[in-house]
Amino acid sequence: MNNRSMKKYAPIFLLPTMIAFTIGFIAPFILGVYLSFCEFTTVTDAKFVGLKNYLRFWNDPSDVFLHSLWFTALFTIVTVLLINVLAFAVALALTKKIRGTNLFRTVFFMPNLIGGLVLGYVWQLLLNGILAQFQRNLKYDELYGFLGLVILMCWQQIGYMMIIYISGIQNIPGELIEAAKIDGATPRQILKNVTIPMVMPSITICTFLTLTNSFKLFDQNLALTDGDPSKMSEMLALNIYNTFYGRSGWEGVGQAKAVIFFLLVAAIALVQNYLTRSKEVQQ
Repeated sequence: MNNRSMKKYAPIFLLPTMIAFTIGFIAPFILGVYLSFCEFTTVTDAKFVGLKNYLRFWNDPSDVFLHSLWFTALFTIVTVLLINVLAFAVALALTKKIRGTNLFRTVFFMPNLIGGLVLGYVWQLLLNGILAQFQRNLKYDELYGFLGLVILMCWQQIGYMMIIYISGIQNIPGELIEAAKIDGATPRQILKNVTIPMVMPSITICTFLTLTNSFKLFDQNLALTDGDPSKMSEMLALNIYNTFYGRSGWEGVGQAKAVIFFLLVAAIALVQNYLTRSKEVQQ
């Protein structure tokens, strides 16, 4: 089949995917945006109220949405840095000619295969067991919950990002490394001037994945701390969930929060992608 025929029949092959995407994402998204401007208990009894839902949660002193926003932002910054630095370091180590690298890669990757709720409950038992020695637990203070979430997220994500970094490192032409060594470059100079610039596409992907995964974390937060103490370790996704399902008459407010949450994640992802892509072009 030549290119002309492929272009001719492309819409036919794309149609099933586009229909599924429309039904599964576009239509619910449009409905969700509309419901954020309504009061409702079910979709069929929605009553349009304009910006009332957005003003309602913004002016509610009992709501912790803003605290959840800053808590989530801090968590995202810390985990993005830790996960990418540690994953890159592990990838560098496992691309050296040492025995057992395949076993180590498998072991590091395995946590990513475990569901978020399971991980949350497992780490809750482990960390509470350690903190019990000091008469503390994860729900004693928001700091403990924050550190527990960071440990859990790093343990789950480092192995996945490591695989992406390994792929990028292995695609670096060996001639570049050899030429740098012949020119007298030190290992640190090779890392800075050859390895990192050449794996910028991998850095873009890993930064995007860790940033979005951290910002919209839900399952692990629910299982590990459930937002305690007093919702001080509640992240944005859990705050939206608790508003929508935990406060009668606040369904529209929860939907309004979900729209704002989507816009935040989309904006952050676009800015991050633009900045890292520009670094790739410069290299």
